[in-house]
Amino acid sequence: MGSIRRYLQFVKPYKKIIFVTVVIGVLKFGIPLLTPLILQHVIDEIILADGIAVGDKVNSLFWIMGGAILLFLIVRPPVEYYRQYFAQWTGSKVLYDIRDQLFTHIQKLSLSFYSNRKAGEIISRVINDVEQTKNFVITGLMNIWLDMATILIAVVIMLTMNGWLTLVALALFPLYIISIKYFYTRLRDLTARRSAALADVQGHLHERVQGMNVIRSFALEDYEQEQFDKRNSTFLERAVDHTKWNAKTFAVVNTITDIAPLIVILAAGYFVLRSGLAVGEMVAFVSYMERLYAPLRRLINSSTTLTQSIASMDRVFEFVDEKYDIQNKENAVPLNHARGDVEFENVSFQYEEESDEVLHDMNLKVKAGETIALVGMSGGGKSTLVSLIPRFYDVTAGSIKLDGKDIREYEVRTLRDKIGMVLQDNILFSDSVKMNIRMGNPSAADEEVEAAAKAANADSFINELSQGYDTPVGERGVKLSGGQKQRIAIARVFLKDPPMLIFDEATSALDLESEHLIQEAMENLAQDRTTFIVAHRLSTITHADRIVVVENGRIEEEGSHEELMNKNGSYKKLYNVQHI
Repeated sequence: MGSIRRYLQFVKPYKKIIFVTVVIGVLKFGIPLLTPLILQHVIDEIILADGIAVGDKVNSLFWIMGGAILLFLIVRPPVEYYRQYFAQWTGSKVLYDIRDQLFTHIQKLSLSFYSNRKAGEIISRVINDVEQTKNFVITGLMNIWLDMATILIAVVIMLTMNGWLTLVALALFPLYIISIKYFYTRLRDLTARRSAALADVQGHLHERVQGMNVIRSFALEDYEQEQFDKRNSTFLERAVDHTKWNAKTFAVVNTITDIAPLIVILAAGYFVLRSGLAVGEMVAFVSYMERLYAPLRRLINSSTTLTQSIASMDRVFEFVDEKYDIQNKENAVPLNHARGDVEFENVSFQYEEESDEVLHDMNLKVKAGETIALVGMSGGGKSTLVSLIPRFYDVTAGSIKLDGKDIREYEVRTLRDKIGMVLQDNILFSDSVKMNIRMGNPSAADEEVEAAAKAANADSFINELSQGYDTPVGERGVKLSGGQKQRIAIARVFLKDPPMLIFDEATSALDLESEHLIQEAMENLAQDRTTFIVAHRLSTITHADRIVVVENGRIEEEGSHEELMNKNGSYKKLYNVQHI
């Protein structure tokens, strides 16, 4: 029930509109409850009445039915419209609020969370599971109350007509309630398992769609079909288990609701024959049985729907409860201005508590405006080291200081606002070139965007595109070459204009022309900024003020290119290997 209480916090702002919707709904379901009474009156007071002329009977029939038809034509349509509109509007607004909060939550989760989760699974929580919870608002907070109100009104009317027949009509209610309690406890668990299997299918599919070029290039179609079939089969098993139990539920409960009217017809017929019950009253009472058990059948469907909604709620709030690894301290202050003095002080780091340390007791001082190149063999900890500066991860031991203060003392967003990053695989969004550059500063004018592109040596190729700056780049920038994507990434950092820069393998795997253009743009960007460059190709970092050799999570050497070449150490060996 904890999930329901939490969900109701999202519903609370709309409680007035929900109340109005329920009141309108009572009118909607209440009006048809007049039909059996009208039927009783027509049979007993008009058709079977003694001492009244046929003409008078016809006249009375037309008057009463004309009034009833007018009631249904004038009152019922607007009541039906507003009940449906308010119900759907409220449900949609609640979903909007939940997804809005979930997206905020998504942006705060740490990178370690994303490294252990499939994107498709996260999307499934935000889209599919949240959508399922809408039924809780419409069904659980509206329709169930309407159906219960309908049942209550019907029972009250039936009691005024014949108390004994009403007791007969309600005789199977306890059995109905026991059946619901028994079946729906199990159904909730089966629904959760089915949702988890569906999320697994969606996550696998999302990955494979993104990596379709790998599948094609290695001719893995048959293998991948088998892998997808395994997950799809698991979902099928979960869905069939859910369907079997759901079918048992409907079989038992609908049998109860079908037998009850037959018992009432038997009892009512007996009362007509033995106790003088009027025929019209019997017909009206049997009609009320349909009005009584139709809501009960809807409650069965509602129970199934609510079970699915609550299972989805559990998955949504399980996602909401994911902890943030990186959070602002209570007394964190905004970083309004940064000179760019950075100091690593006895820094150690490990990704997981059970894993080995990636960085070991590292010390490094960097002056404002200095360009530092980090080099070494793959897996040495270079990228990990620079990812600690914007607090993508927090140090396990030691501290990183910016302008003399531990970076954990600053508000995270203001810290990252002072850092510009260009990575090996920069993500471009499926929007225009202009919008991708503008992510560096969303309020920038077109002229500023173009100036940033020129500074990044990107303006010439952008103008050659089919729609220039308005050209869509495709998902993840698939329509652009690697060098073009890098230059757009550099352009948006130019537009951001931060005091600190991080280039993590920004020129690797590029052709020589692209590398030259990007190298030139990077050097222009790095002027008067504290800059960290992670590079494998040593020829691209010989200009750096200092080169730091990182091996096995430790600093082995540091100095200028000339100083390290004279040391005949690790750096010279790496350099010679690349220039043989």
